[in-house]
Amino acid sequence: MGDPVAAAAAHLTKRLGRALAALFLGIVLAIALFALAGWIGSSIPRNSGWVEPDDGVEIMVETNGVHTALILPLVTPEKDWRVDFPVTDVAPSSEPYTHISISWGEREVFLNTPTWWDLSPATVVRIIGVGGEGLLHVAHYVRPAPSEYVRPLTISREEYRRLVAAIEQSLPQGPKVRHHGYGPQDVFYDAPGEYTVSNTCNQWTSDMLAKAGVRTGWWTPFAGGVTKWVPEAGA
Repeated sequence: MGDPVAAAAAHLTKRLGRALAALFLGIVLAIALFALAGWIGSSIPRNSGWVEPDDGVEIMVETNGVHTALILPLVTPEKDWRVDFPVTDVAPSSEPYTHISISWGEREVFLNTPTWWDLSPATVVRIIGVGGEGLLHVAHYVRPAPSEYVRPLTISREEYRRLVAAIEQSLPQGPKVRHHGYGPQDVFYDAPGEYTVSNTCNQWTSDMLAKAGVRTGWWTPFAGGVTKWVPEAGA
């Protein structure tokens, strides 16, 4: 006769292995379904009849492959962003800044993950489970040039006014609470909104564009879902 204790342990180990395998497959399947839903959702257009005008205000959509932001002229007749985001909030305030980059994201990720390698599994689980607080990231630029990561887009002046109004709804209400940025030319501000797996930083970008009347994807949890609607310069 075999050892009943050893047999029981082997049986338990086998069951545990099957459970872990099922859990792993479940996680992989959930990720795959989320990615598929994101691809489908981002392929459904909002403002499908929009056509880029020949003249208007040039904005840019910025991406690092994971996160997107809107680059806007610092000063136009429609909006002077220096009122909301004073140049003195960044260290080299004497630079001849011409543009401002604005994006919205999750507070913990923005403030404590300067690189994606710093993103902890616990933070990911928390965001998936309960979400997180919103935060604005603002960077000041001097004559940003179009590139693979910075894609220009011309919108009408009326559309730009609507874009400004949409972004203003995400601005801090009352006194601004400022946090240090990643470098001398950027800064964070407390902002309204709750970050969730369905309401991501990239969804914020496409929502702003959609409110302006620009053609963009319906649900864009990933950066590629935003940039697929904004071709590279010269493409």
